Amino acid sequence: MKTSTPSSSIEDYVKVIYSFTEWQQKPITSTQLAQRLGVANSSVSEMVRKLKDQGLVDHKPYSAVTLTSDGVRLALSMVRRHRLIETFLVQELGYRWDEVHDEAELLEHAVSDTFIDRMAAKLGNPSRDPHGDPIPAADGTVLMPAAFRLSELDDGHTGRITRISDENPELLRYLAAEDIDLDAEVEVVGRRPFGGPLVVRIGSAAAPREFDFAEEVASALWVHSDAEHAGCSVPER
Repeated sequence: MKTSTPSSSIEDYVKVIYSFTEWQQKPITSTQLAQRLGVANSSVSEMVRKLKDQGLVDHKPYSAVTLTSDGVRLALSMVRRHRLIETFLVQELGYRWDEVHDEAELLEHAVSDTFIDRMAAKLGNPSRDPHGDPIPAADGTVLMPAAFRLSELDDGHTGRITRISDENPELLRYLAAEDIDLDAEVEVVGRRPFGGPLVVRIGSAAAPREFDFAEEVASALWVHSDAEHAGCSVPER
């Protein structure tokens, strides 16, 4: 009996469910799924029932939606496709990092596994995409960097930017204009009084630049640190 190929809608759903929990532990709800996919809650409810019937998700009424082992395998395959295509568009075709998401959404359903494997080889089998998100290997293994949101770090914390959320293209354009990219060195100075922005220094110790980051910016940057600083309150990850 021939196994049917998942529809693009199914692929999109499992990818969104996986991506939502990739950098944090809280599972996604049906309402959050609807918001991220831009569809009605009723459409999500119908699709979640279908995904459950196919053994791709676990879900009970009024509870979160979680992937089964089969769902995770399919999601990792789609995430690999998406992030390799994004990387190819930036490295080989000159796209900006704020332009690639929608293009990858279209292309990821149209290309074969062979095409993806050859693309990965052409790129040198990269471990992360232009935004720092890890690219799953062909066997499904994922190397997640130990990182925290910049907004979670305490005063005096240092490290380097290891991931930048691609949810807001305007934010990506702002960071590009300020020449803030992956692997930039970061030091948390502190917060302005009365709930003000987060003050950070970015760049080498010889020539750092100081920025006041609003919460949206600070929450979009993920930082990896090689060592704790004196009085560090951030737990090990």
